[in-house]
Amino acid sequence: MVDICSTLWYNEQQEGQVLFMTLGDRIKIRRESLGLTQEVLAQMLGYADKSSINKIEKGKTDIRQKRIMEFAAVLKTTPEYLLGLTDDPDGADCHWMFLKDYNNGYPIPAGLRDSIIAEHLKKLNAAKQQTLAEPSNISAVYDDHIRMVPVFESVSAGFGALAENSVVDFIPLRIVSDYEAAETICIRVQGDSMFPKIEDGDLIQVHKQDSVDSGDIAVVLLDGEEGLVKKVIYGPTWIELHSINPMYPVQRFEDADVLRLRVVGKVKRVIKEL
Repeated sequence: MVDICSTLWYNEQQEGQVLFMTLGDRIKIRRESLGLTQEVLAQMLGYADKSSINKIEKGKTDIRQKRIMEFAAVLKTTPEYLLGLTDDPDGADCHWMFLKDYNNGYPIPAGLRDSIIAEHLKKLNAAKQQTLAEPSNISAVYDDHIRMVPVFESVSAGFGALAENSVVDFIPLRIVSDYEAAETICIRVQGDSMFPKIEDGDLIQVHKQDSVDSGDIAVVLLDGEEGLVKKVIYGPTWIELHSINPMYPVQRFEDADVLRLRVVGKVKRVIKEL
């Protein structure tokens, strides 16, 4: 495999010191080279004001992978350049390009993707440690179990007609088991029936499985189409779907109606965004 990070994310200063170039640094360099102000760039990308761009350039705010592609398009460069995987702002000869192919519906070799990400994160962490002004006992730790998990915008997209082009993003999660990683997806929740534990817009980490224990929060398909996130309660001849929000009534399915339900996954984690 090509060593994608051996000389990247660095720039020589006049004094001969090595400067660590962050994503924010590269965005600022491209913005200034195009003669754009922070305010203009914010307008082009749909941000409310220039303060958002200022925080991104200073490394105070992270950017989603999908947003990085938008930044690259507006700044007339490539995601690879902004991520520090190439020093050429006009193109890249890098395996990381597989990661953007999901937007066109192409399958991404999971093993290749994970190994690239793990390698990049390790070297990025090592480079950061070299540039710290003072030693510290606290630092980020990366390992080989970081997986890029696909994100779907709805339960139906994730479990209905599953397709590569239904993926809207990827999120890095630490999952040790290869089997568990292959059976894990993330879904953006719509609605407030599970408030306050799960709010509208939250991401849920779901392990794909066809059964759960009574009392578990699960992803359920109703009539093979409608996707629901509910607490599942089993009875002798019935199944109940409970919402946490008391404003929503319990849904009870008895006898033959229980066949209308199909458990497709168990909610393992709720991921909230500020």
